[in-house]
Amino acid sequence: MSDIRRRDPRKEWIARNRLHPQHLEVLAALGRGTGEEAASEWMGPHGLIRRNPRAVGFIGPNGVKRIDRSGAQQGQRAGGARASAAASKPRVEIAAPAFLVAVVPDMAGGRLTGHDRDLLGLARQLADADPAARGAVLAVVFGEHKEDDFEGAGVDRLLHLTGPEIDGFAPEARLGALVAMDRAWGPRHWLLPDSKLGGADLGRRLAARLGERPATGVWQLEADGEAPLGWRCTARGAAGTLDFQRPMPRLVLALAECAEPVSETRHAAEPLALPEALPIQLSRIQDLGQVAVDPAGVALSEAEFILSAGNGVRDWDAFHHAAEMLGATEGASRVAVDDGFMARDRQVGATGTWVTARVYVAVGISGAIQHLQGIQTCDKVVAINMDPGCDMIKRADLAVIGDSAKVLEALVALVEKSREEKRNAA
Repeated sequence: MSDIRRRDPRKEWIARNRLHPQHLEVLAALGRGTGEEAASEWMGPHGLIRRNPRAVGFIGPNGVKRIDRSGAQQGQRAGGARASAAASKPRVEIAAPAFLVAVVPDMAGGRLTGHDRDLLGLARQLADADPAARGAVLAVVFGEHKEDDFEGAGVDRLLHLTGPEIDGFAPEARLGALVAMDRAWGPRHWLLPDSKLGGADLGRRLAARLGERPATGVWQLEADGEAPLGWRCTARGAAGTLDFQRPMPRLVLALAECAEPVSETRHAAEPLALPEALPIQLSRIQDLGQVAVDPAGVALSEAEFILSAGNGVRDWDAFHHAAEMLGATEGASRVAVDDGFMARDRQVGATGTWVTARVYVAVGISGAIQHLQGIQTCDKVVAINMDPGCDMIKRADLAVIGDSAKVLEALVALVEKSREEKRNAA
């Protein structure tokens, strides 16, 4: 066997391309290990150790730790790199926790929001503060959900409550469940999002029922051995113009970006069940279901389905008609906005709005780095483009190579045909 090291040009190209679905896999194959270590350094063709200055967590020459704003982590979802990266994370299991930190996420759209993940990161701070007596993070989820990454979000125990009395808008029934849970396990801390999606209202109801004086608008925690619970919290007040510090109470309503979300470990997320039946609540509120809204009036940051246009769109009337037929909220790239085809509040990206849609359809968008940053947390990305080598195609979970006008026309025809068949069947 020869000692000559042979190069693989294709693998070297994938190693340089952060948006390629196999990027981390190839780095792991070129490196001396797996996971973040392999993504940070590997053996070069001449026997020299090469370091990746774009790797997440890389310490630069000025001692600054790099964070990823490129959207590469989300691009990994298209292939097996995301699964391999998740499998390489150390798994944490807490068999006998010293205490519980209860978190009640909003779960907007049936999945963890960015605010929810920040809150779980804050809960991990509280649970892991004392290595000798570690606590466990208990997440309470109401109703059906679509989330499959509670382990990666830092959840040790999961209480999933369902039923007709819990589903929909049922604050009284949910409050009864939380009070029963407090009697059963007595969590040391209660954390809820201070948001308009339901967490703020439910948190204040729970505080009144438990007789606690909650801390609202919290954005930071600091260790303080003299405080009753060993922590001090900093909260926003006076319409966000002032910060107040106080000893941390048992119940906290926290703002978004209150802590870094969990990203380096996986947890057990063991299912739990309440030891007692849920109390029967004679609710004074009747939920009549969701009200249909005009997708054009939904803010981009709250939209679940976005049809976004770029420089490749030529027939704008057809694009607007497709968005109306599909029931999608319209978005746009910066080029389309600068050219005057779309309003400024429809711009998606780092210089526009960061979106968290379940489905994001990019029509004629090449995929500038700022745009990819803005769609990092979208679940599924569909790209329609003529250029098979553009960055948006590499990022997409599903790519359609072709004329965007013809693709949208065919899609609208399928929708009309489906609706006509339903009307005939009725």
